[in-house]
Amino acid sequence: MDRSDTYWEPQKSVSVELKEKRSFFIASVGITRSEEEAKEFIREINRKFKDATHNCWAYRVGVERVVEYYSDAGEPSGTAGKPILGAIQHAGVTNATIVVTRYFGGIKLGVRGLIDAYGRSATLALEEAGKVMRRVSLNALVVLGYENTRAFMAQLKEIGVQEDLIESSYSVNVTLRFPVPKSFVPQAEELFKGYEARNLLISWAWEN
Repeated sequence: MDRSDTYWEPQKSVSVELKEKRSFFIASVGITRSEEEAKEFIREINRKFKDATHNCWAYRVGVERVVEYYSDAGEPSGTAGKPILGAIQHAGVTNATIVVTRYFGGIKLGVRGLIDAYGRSATLALEEAGKVMRRVSLNALVVLGYENTRAFMAQLKEIGVQEDLIESSYSVNVTLRFPVPKSFVPQAEELFKGYEARNLLISWAWEN
């Protein structure tokens, strides 16, 4: 496996709860692969917990060009968004957005206490979410007949295509959409052209 192709992202979206000196924290993790997806996740959590004292957040998205941003959402500067982002960075993941919701319990935590509470909430949520290795890829669109699909999909595995990432639709023919790791693009094109030359494949193209 070419490590330059790989990156990590959360395995699943989760929420975890933490109590600290009567304050109640809810850390929500979303898998977000663009800034717009990150912002929509933040809006969604804000709507869900619109009665909360604070909804602080951070996101880290992208692979070849990583974008990071955070907000303290009314907490003292540097006490919420930054430690949430720090937890994401420490976990070594991208395409992750975390919103930590706080319901104030009447006892002030102080600067150090807030940093610890927000950072720990985010860390616990990321641990619960787990992480999965993905690979930098190009998206392929292939159309072929039913009779050739099984053999073709078996050969896709040999060029690094993950079976769980193959999207299939069925009508007169079979349409497959799947990411090909960049280091395997030449082998993929050789496979596609080989099938095409033997009239076993109707069409193929790169979608990005």
